[in-house]
Amino acid sequence: MVKITLFLTLFTLACQAQSRFVQLTTNKGNITLLLYDETPKHRDAFLHSIKKGLFNNAAFNRVIQSFVSQVGELDDTILEREKQHPKLPIKRIEAEIIPELFHKKGALGAGRNDNPQKSSYLTQIYLVAGRIFTDQQLDILEQKKGIKFSLNQREIYKTIGGTPHLDHDYTVFGEIVEGMAVADAINSVITNKGDLPLTPIIFNPRILSNKETAKFRN
Repeated sequence: MVKITLFLTLFTLACQAQSRFVQLTTNKGNITLLLYDETPKHRDAFLHSIKKGLFNNAAFNRVIQSFVSQVGELDDTILEREKQHPKLPIKRIEAEIIPELFHKKGALGAGRNDNPQKSSYLTQIYLVAGRIFTDQQLDILEQKKGIKFSLNQREIYKTIGGTPHLDHDYTVFGEIVEGMAVADAINSVITNKGDLPLTPIIFNPRILSNKETAKFRN
């Protein structure tokens, strides 16, 4: 009951003043995402990619239980294309890493390669599944990464869970507001040794209208 109450409180706070929502229609069910206005470059890039059809019939291609469910182009594909066309480097999104937007369960993040600017790919996103962490584990992560978790973040990582070891390294630009059970089902599928689901999980994204998203703001 405590976990449910905390999640509903966080959900209510997150929806305040946020303007854009996206629904992912998958063969496991639907997931609704809130996109943070605090990360406008990633928000707008994702919306632009959806309008251009870059995520149409996209597949979850890297699913790691209790970690993340990733969709879009794989690193190897993107980097190989960049290697073949060195004069046309792959466009990336400037990092928008905000400490208050962290990798709690249900967070929406942007994938990237190991570039020093921590800039994100245009066509790779992931949903955080994560796991529960203890205070001791969070203390170790703080020392290792040289960061500090707030009391609120600690409480969430200890009750709802997430992937705190990704904090401060990848941009979080949204979160799941409906369909968490669907996201859990996707993260629980059987995969091969390369983390690819044995049964394809396809999704199509749709930008929701103001009328459709009114219920999330009330």
